[in-house]
Amino acid sequence: MAEAVVIDLFSLQMNSQNNGVQKLLCSTLERIEKHFSASAPFVYIMCYQTPRSERSSEQDSLLKVISGFQILKKGIEVVCMTSTAAALYTIKQKLDEKDLSIIKIILPVQRKALMEVFIDHLFTAVYQFQFEDFGVDCEGNNLQQIAEPQSDIQTLSAPEMELVRREIQTFLESLPALKGKLTILKSSLIPGHIFLHGFTTRTGGISYIPTLSSFNLFSSSKRRDPKAVVKENLRRLANAAGFDPETFHSVKVNHASDVWIMGKPQPDNYDGIVTNQQDVTIAAPGADCIPVLFADPVKKACGAAHSGWQGTLLGVAMATVNAMIKEYGCNVKDILVVLGPSVGPCCFTLRRESAKEFYSLDPKCVRQFDSPTPYIDIRRATRILLETGGILPQNIQDDSVTDHNQSLTFCTACHPDTFYSHVRDGTNFGTQIGFISIRD
Repeated sequence: MAEAVVIDLFSLQMNSQNNGVQKLLCSTLERIEKHFSASAPFVYIMCYQTPRSERSSEQDSLLKVISGFQILKKGIEVVCMTSTAAALYTIKQKLDEKDLSIIKIILPVQRKALMEVFIDHLFTAVYQFQFEDFGVDCEGNNLQQIAEPQSDIQTLSAPEMELVRREIQTFLESLPALKGKLTILKSSLIPGHIFLHGFTTRTGGISYIPTLSSFNLFSSSKRRDPKAVVKENLRRLANAAGFDPETFHSVKVNHASDVWIMGKPQPDNYDGIVTNQQDVTIAAPGADCIPVLFADPVKKACGAAHSGWQGTLLGVAMATVNAMIKEYGCNVKDILVVLGPSVGPCCFTLRRESAKEFYSLDPKCVRQFDSPTPYIDIRRATRILLETGGILPQNIQDDSVTDHNQSLTFCTACHPDTFYSHVRDGTNFGTQIGFISIRD
């Protein structure tokens, strides 16, 4: 059963048909009240507001109708906005505040196709939607002429889809940054005149859900941050850093060691990516896992890898190095490697069976080995594997750097105001990235 009901009055001409719209709302609320008599849902009424005023007479007339429904009265809100995107996004915020995910939308039948496109952009698979078209008013009169002023439309054309996309983009671009200014961490090891690079933090974006706020850069069917919001965060990062978001490529995480060489067929999943092209930006995500950046200033090639504990043991870092050597003729002694923000040995534990593999690599990678869940140092393990593979110790930047002003390998779990952390925040966690590109 629906936890919330959205009544879509947005397309109705309330100035000229005010009485009809009131009747329509009255009928709809009566149906809801009858259907949900045992457990009243939250009800959100979305309607159009002219840009000229904050509160309209039409909104006041709707509030008068609402006052007559005592069962629903405490859970009804009127959301008047100048665009469908703004109205739906505002309602989404209200749903997320209450952790609601099953929603019924009651609307004119012609609005269904349009509404489905907006929902596809602004929501994720976490939410379940049901649709119902308007019926009759309180007196039993057929209100199809009021609720359906246009011809029946089942699908949207490509130009109409583009208009929806632009409306959403324009609205999201207008939103203020949350949690402070956008911050990009940079390594002194990677030469800035050859490479553009950085590691993001969680400030300066528009994601508002507490564990995702505010600069989340990954959308998932299991999280509440939609692709449109992540895309807007990426656009803001691209503007600040100076790269083209249209030529941005992030790894497709599989917690393994596969590497994509750009220009060759793209695998379905890969945790490393390398390129020598100047017109692209490559990236690796992290929310405890290590975003690792690679740069060869001699051959002008670069790479990015996502190294979780499984990928670390499988050797994703050296797999990325070896791809650069094989494809671009890089000398292993010229390759620079920077380990970005990730969970530290202070906060990351594994079951003892998995910890044994890190202990075999180097006992110093494990703390409290005899406990059921020893503490693991995946950064140290990564350094060991890189040095064993031929990377010079001085060409690796990680948390072993003694100058804290030069360190970028902060513990994500220990810094909740700066970084996302799966270990700390649970399943609805946000994601930061490390990115790199070759300057022209």
